[in-house]
Amino acid sequence: MAEGEPAIFSALSRVPEIIVQGAAELDDRLRGADAPFVVRGLVNDWPLVQAGRRSGREARSYLLDHHRDMPFTVSIGDAQSGGRLFYDDAMGMNFRVARGKLPDILGQIDRSEDEPSPTPIYLGSINVRGYFRGLHEANHVDLGDRDATASIWIGTRTRIAAHNDQPDNLACVAAGRRRFTLFPPGQFRNLYLGPVDNTPAGRAISMVDLHAPDLDAYPRFAEAMEHAQVAELDAGDAIFIPSLWWHHVEGLAPFNVLVNYWWRNSPGWLGQPQDALNHAILALRDQPEDQKRYWREVFDHYVFGDENEATAHLPEGGRGVLAPLTPETADRLRSYLLRQLSR
Repeated sequence: MAEGEPAIFSALSRVPEIIVQGAAELDDRLRGADAPFVVRGLVNDWPLVQAGRRSGREARSYLLDHHRDMPFTVSIGDAQSGGRLFYDDAMGMNFRVARGKLPDILGQIDRSEDEPSPTPIYLGSINVRGYFRGLHEANHVDLGDRDATASIWIGTRTRIAAHNDQPDNLACVAAGRRRFTLFPPGQFRNLYLGPVDNTPAGRAISMVDLHAPDLDAYPRFAEAMEHAQVAELDAGDAIFIPSLWWHHVEGLAPFNVLVNYWWRNSPGWLGQPQDALNHAILALRDQPEDQKRYWREVFDHYVFGDENEATAHLPEGGRGVLAPLTPETADRLRSYLLRQLSR
């Protein structure tokens, strides 16, 4: 750990590192993985990585050579926040969201790069193919037959609170340095999550500041830290984050670029579990306790339990949505739900 870094990270377990030789071996490792791992130097050959190793300005110049002339969404924080993009005291956001052209945004980063406390500037989850020409073709990981979405994250020193995502995630550091602190999915209770409907970027986040965890306010976080893993990545390195693993992400250099790939192992036409949670809050959470107990058993029977037990007494052609979903039955169910929710 660098001098002046919070001591909390030095006590954590390290994310395991593996070596892969080529796309086929990477594919094999990804298919069998249910825990995070780091691959050092996976994208060393990217031109963007090589530009970033020369300087932040060269990385920015390379990005500008490939960008499309269109507005980009950018988050702009408070210079006194230490780069933490989070809530303010009133549970609003401590940053503002703006739109601007990439040359102007990167120009502001360029002018403030050497300042001791620059204004945090962060472009998150920008679609690589949609916002850049030729960037993906020159800088990408061969992920075989996965239908992966490639996104780019660009910014100054920032801290993004622990959150999780539904898809699997391969994140590649293209410029600067990143620190990932990971928690297994089952640690969500010990992370003290914020609201599910008022979030910085669409996913509930941990309210705990990893740089200064308040164990009086968040005592169970001590247990989460016992299960945590940390990895510091340089340009060219990559980390695999399995579906639903919580990850706190920091940009450690004055200028940082990350390219990540998301893919789902379930069909894209299935619904989003987060939507089901929101609907359950609307329809079930505030019901009387006896009704909640009943519906918990119903959910166990139809959703989480043995599929055969719920349908064995029905003819195969008459099971409706209780049968394994297809794109057609999923569309019918989605249309039905939309009609019900619009009443």
